[in-house]
Amino acid sequence: MDEIGFLQDLLSIPSVSGEEDALAVHLVKTMAGLGFDAGRDEAGNVIGAVGRAAAERTVVLLGHMDTVPGHIPVRLEGDRLYGRGAVDAKGPLAAFVLAAAQVAPRLAGTRLLVIGAVEEEAQSRGALHLARTLPPPTWAIIGEPSDWQGITLGYKGVLSLGYRLVQPNGHTAGAEPGPAQEAVRVWNELAAYAEEYNQGRTGRFERIEPALHTMRTFGDGLQQGVEMGITVRLPPGVLAADLELHLQQWCDGADLTVRQSAPAYRSEKNTPLVRALLRAIRAAGGRPRFKLKTGTADMNVVGPVWNCPMVAYGPGDSALDHTPAENINIVEFQRSIEVLANAVETLAS
Repeated sequence: MDEIGFLQDLLSIPSVSGEEDALAVHLVKTMAGLGFDAGRDEAGNVIGAVGRAAAERTVVLLGHMDTVPGHIPVRLEGDRLYGRGAVDAKGPLAAFVLAAAQVAPRLAGTRLLVIGAVEEEAQSRGALHLARTLPPPTWAIIGEPSDWQGITLGYKGVLSLGYRLVQPNGHTAGAEPGPAQEAVRVWNELAAYAEEYNQGRTGRFERIEPALHTMRTFGDGLQQGVEMGITVRLPPGVLAADLELHLQQWCDGADLTVRQSAPAYRSEKNTPLVRALLRAIRAAGGRPRFKLKTGTADMNVVGPVWNCPMVAYGPGDSALDHTPAENINIVEFQRSIEVLANAVETLAS
């Protein structure tokens, strides 16, 4: 199969979160043509299977079909393929499909599932459905960019919130603070809490990192209000529910809406899965390295439920996630296919 052409086709089909149907139809058809038993589950996830249904071992390659908004014309410039989702995460998903198709005849007693999940960029609806319905596999690889020589062992947790406060209109010379001042006070409380927790913690994976990404004031002459959007990246050991309780206390009557909440997740390093990937990267001429990510992924959702050896792996530079210059190096993409096929075959044997 034309590997680059396959990825170009995926990039050419828009699939913003919640609008993955066209891509899902294409993916099911393509996977069926490659010998997969392919279809969609109740959530809309695409699942393609190869190997015996009653196999004693199962490997899940879990990618996602959706992207953030923003059209990037699909084009090949030298050894770089541009397009929305090239890195996050159609490149890793395409590598999963192609590697699984290569290794399918040599799976022996292993069942291999390649999954394109829906809405990872929103609320991980597809992964939440899989966590409830799919039996824990023997091993799992999450399709996210790590570059072809990188193995991601963990992701920070997240608490994403909306803050809203509306008060009767008051004079700026009045004694009572207005909604904007109250919002700033809440933000300062959160920032101070994070600063105190972070004392002595130098690595970003171990720190609480709050971000104020939106803020607006509004009014109609009778009432005045403020809205904030806050996202807090959480290290292992800090529970979103505990931080939410602090925020409720600081908010003093304002409306606080939780938009996303997920715990941090970090997997073990000394597992057959990690050893297979290390061996495969070295066999392809690479120098493997471990990574811990400050964002979140579907690993945060399925990791604590499946509780199996798990990593994230895939081609691409994660610094290009969501950017207008999103692109993938096609040599790296092809090497990642080789690594994945080698690692899965090692696990199967």
